[in-house]
Amino acid sequence: MDWKEKAIKILKDSLYPIPSELNELDWKSGLSDKTDRLAQHLSAFANMKGGGILVYGVHNDGTCFDLTKEEIDRIVQTLGNIAQNNLVYAIPVEHSVMSFEGHSLLFIYIPEQNDKPVHLRGKDIYSSYYRSAGQTVKMSRNQVKALIATSQGMTFEQQIAKDNLTKEQVLDLLNYKALYRILDKNIPQSTDSIIERLTDYHLCNPTGARWSITNLGAILFANQLHDFPNMSGHEVIVRKYVGTNNRQQEFEQHGAYGYAVGFDGLIDFIMRNTSSEQIDVKREDVPTYPKVAIREFVANALVHQDFGITGMPVTIEIFTNRISITNAGAPLNDINRLIDLPPQSRNEQLAQMMFTLGICERRGSGIDRAIAAVEKMFLPPVKFTKSEQHTRVFMYPQKSLKEMTKQEKISACYQHACLMYEDGDKINNQSVRERFELSKNESSVASRIIADTMDAGLIKPADIETASKKYMTYIPFYG
Repeated sequence: MDWKEKAIKILKDSLYPIPSELNELDWKSGLSDKTDRLAQHLSAFANMKGGGILVYGVHNDGTCFDLTKEEIDRIVQTLGNIAQNNLVYAIPVEHSVMSFEGHSLLFIYIPEQNDKPVHLRGKDIYSSYYRSAGQTVKMSRNQVKALIATSQGMTFEQQIAKDNLTKEQVLDLLNYKALYRILDKNIPQSTDSIIERLTDYHLCNPTGARWSITNLGAILFANQLHDFPNMSGHEVIVRKYVGTNNRQQEFEQHGAYGYAVGFDGLIDFIMRNTSSEQIDVKREDVPTYPKVAIREFVANALVHQDFGITGMPVTIEIFTNRISITNAGAPLNDINRLIDLPPQSRNEQLAQMMFTLGICERRGSGIDRAIAAVEKMFLPPVKFTKSEQHTRVFMYPQKSLKEMTKQEKISACYQHACLMYEDGDKINNQSVRERFELSKNESSVASRIIADTMDAGLIKPADIETASKKYMTYIPFYG
């Protein structure tokens, strides 16, 4: 697919069903007179994997309009001059006028540059920009450093957390016993054999006669994260509040171990602090949320966090009426498409290693399994939100249909349709009734939910030729 085909597809994805700007594409209703701001956009797209596109002829509300030839010529000339003169080095840009839904729109393509970061001319390297949650924002110093390392072929995981170590110091700092336990293998007697295993998994590296521990080794298997300065601010925090707001805190727990070492304990801790106690013949904790969903969403937050953003560790907040899981970094996929789109990870080696260790899913089924588990417990839908700097997932305890808002019913119906579609099936009145625990006599209630979800543009009839609403089936808008 060339950039022009890709541009049309991305524009369509950004406009339907709910208009929202994506990282790969920025709508423009006209040419800004702020040269610096335009240079920032070019910097951001030049720094982004795969590059990005400015599309002129789209209002902020997502409606399109035609551009005149004079406007097109002025935009192309201005952006071409900025690309040549206002960045640290001249970058190539391409343009094309293409028809979209009856309107002639101007697409400007900014390819990803090999030599990154691309910053503004006349300023230091920290005047570099990137795309986050559909916005162009300035990089933090850590993000600039990480981008430099990445452009030199070194990912966050490959960078060194601690060096100039003996083999014994490596084994003191990393919980190698946890690695062997997770892999269900016996621990060798030989130090060299253990070090060889750690090296095979890129957790440590030989550096001459000494050894170094990688960021991957530290973030996953540190006995104490505070032993590694690079890991500062990347511990997991769990907070529990007394009520429905954060005014009165019951406790705050900071994780001390590497993610792989402490993961199972973390999940058990969250489950204990979100479950209710039921006293029958014996005391028993009744889970408020499915463990599989907690596990998948926490694992996703760990894997997909942006390590370049400081001061925003993965945080789990427990309220009486919800639980939220927050990680640094905007999602790389559209939050309306998290169920069906293949996952994108900022941290490929971390994702692969956590998959190898059985901590998280690698093939895109993690979100599906989590939401299916939520459906099975008849909970309200999972809610995903994003900002320039973070991604957040909310789960809610069980509530009756009457207590659910209209938006919750729509989201639940849409997520139900996504799950069914992934299984090669379609939703209908009966499946929606089952999702909401409705009786056969309440088919009109299910019909209303389906109609509202269609009006929101999130589902559509699977076969428009079906005459009877009674036998109508539905699929997600993207099907």
